[in-house]
Amino acid sequence: MKIRFAVLLVLSALLALPALAAAAPAPSKKGAATAVIPDATVKIQVGHLDNGRAEIYGKVPVTGTVSPYVAGQKVKVDFFLDGKELLSRTLAIGKGKGDSGSFRTSVIVREDGKYAVSATHEATAVLGADSTVRKSWKVSFPALHQGQCGDVVVGFKKAMRAMGYIANSGRCFGGKTGRGVLAYRKVNDKTRSTRAGAGLVKSVFAGQGGYKVRYPNAGEHVEAPLSKQVLVFTKGDKPFAIYPISSGKSSTPTVTGHFEFIRTEPGYNSHGMYYSFYFYGGYAVHGYESVPDYPASHGCLRTFIADQPEIYERINYGESIFIW
Repeated sequence: MKIRFAVLLVLSALLALPALAAAAPAPSKKGAATAVIPDATVKIQVGHLDNGRAEIYGKVPVTGTVSPYVAGQKVKVDFFLDGKELLSRTLAIGKGKGDSGSFRTSVIVREDGKYAVSATHEATAVLGADSTVRKSWKVSFPALHQGQCGDVVVGFKKAMRAMGYIANSGRCFGGKTGRGVLAYRKVNDKTRSTRAGAGLVKSVFAGQGGYKVRYPNAGEHVEAPLSKQVLVFTKGDKPFAIYPISSGKSSTPTVTGHFEFIRTEPGYNSHGMYYSFYFYGGYAVHGYESVPDYPASHGCLRTFIADQPEIYERINYGESIFIW
């Protein structure tokens, strides 16, 4: 009897083992690692500035770092002009010094205003987000002189022609551009010279100092405001060619009023008048050896010899000229 009871106890214990095993708590996983995404730190530097300014048509380099470096990441660089987005670039981040990544870009300053740049790294699965504050700069303008060449000169002449002032072709500041500067100075009541100082250059790039047409409803015509000493070709209210001239001196003044071009005389005549286009009796627009920046003629509108063949070709028979 005792033996049978002992066997039953053993069997009961064996049957209880699976239930105890199922109820036992699972072993802890203290050794499992939790992934941590590192924070990013983005920095930028702006180069080629002089007292916070970049010269017009200069290239402004922007370099930056992102720490820590993680392969395959990108950064967005935004440029602004007067607070509005100018352009945006997305750049791959390369391996830099130490544990940092690096990137580089640039922008060409093509107009006046306040420029700024910022850089942003958006969060990814392996690197956190960060962005820089905007770093800003302004624009400086150089004085220009005859014989000077380059991008600034090209841009200056383009801006001059946009307002109708004459300028030579090519990449250099030639005599025709100097005469265009003289016309600009006359129109804007500045000292009459061919000098393009920094202030004048800045105004031209800003599109300031254009000629205001007096007879905008006269179609394509010519105007000669004697107080300005310029000859203006215009289509409606849009001047397209402005030349410096010298009109009649006080003892032999130029006639004033509304006239039409009536007669031509190509080449030189016995008075030294070059490619003359007459608008009233013996009064003409013509080239002459001497064209001072004040009234000095016998009544005609004198132009520079170098400009007159072009002027001669621009004038049409019957075209109106207004002189006052």
